This record gives sequence, C-alpha cells and structure tokens, in this order.
Amino acid sequence: MPQFSFQKTSTSSRSNIYKIFSDYENYQKISPEFFPSIRIRSVRDNVAVVEEHLNLGDDELVIMAKHVTDEPVLHEVFVIGGDAKGTHIQEQFIETPDGTKILVDVDLKLKGKMKIGSMFSKNRYQQNYEEIVDNFIKIAEDLV
Repeated sequence: MPQFSFQKTSTSSRSNIYKIFSDYENYQKISPEFFPSIRIRSVRDNVAVVEEHLNLGDDELVIMAKHVTDEPVLHEVFVIGGDAKGTHIQEQFIETPDGTKILVDVDLKLKGKMKIGSMFSKNRYQQNYEEIVDNFIKIAEDLV
C-alpha cells in the first residue's frame, strides 16, 4: 500500500496553518472540490469522528475518520471505516522564523479495485494529497 512523506513550507503563522488543517468541520466549505460531503458524528475534547467523502484524484473515497488534534502542533487522521480503513495521516506543524514547516506522513490503505490500482500509482496518490495540502496552505496564507 502507498506510504509517503513530504514537507511543505508556508509564510503563514503556525496558528493559521493549524486552524485550516484541523478545521474538519469546514472542509466542505473551504475545499468542496476535495471534500464534497462532511458529516460530524461525534466530538469529544480533541477527538472527532467524521463521515467524509474525499476526492483523491479520480477516486472518491467514502470514509469514517477519527480526527485527533494537539493544538497547534499536530493533526492526525485515523480512518476507522470505509474505502480506506486503516489509513493513518499525520500532519505536524513546526514554527520557523519565516512561517511554518508542515510535515506530512501518509500510510494509505485502500480496498478493492483501488487497492490494485494503488500498487502502480503511489506517486499519483502522493501528488493528489499534496494538492489538498497546497490548497489548505493557500487558504491559510490568504487569511493574513
């Protein structure tokens, strides 16, 4: 299954970056091209269970995700059900003199036909996820 890591930098503050990346409640509003549907199932302290439709390139994944936050340094997503059950995404936010460094680690687990396709297209999924991250960075930088 595809595992990949990458890092991005932003001129935006860590708090702005964190605010956008961890704002799962508004993913559908701020990035409808990637998140056509979001439904909050439960929220307790820094943990939320969310039903999501996620467009990753040409694939629409229907997932149940557990979002865990540690403000303002960490946002983790554990996929607990659906097309990508077992997936883990970790986003770390490191303050730098010029803004924020974002470290992303993805362990993508897919099912069915997507699983077979993923064996040949790891780079495609990484590029698709980087598009989502780039979009979030742009939104955070526009807040300034």
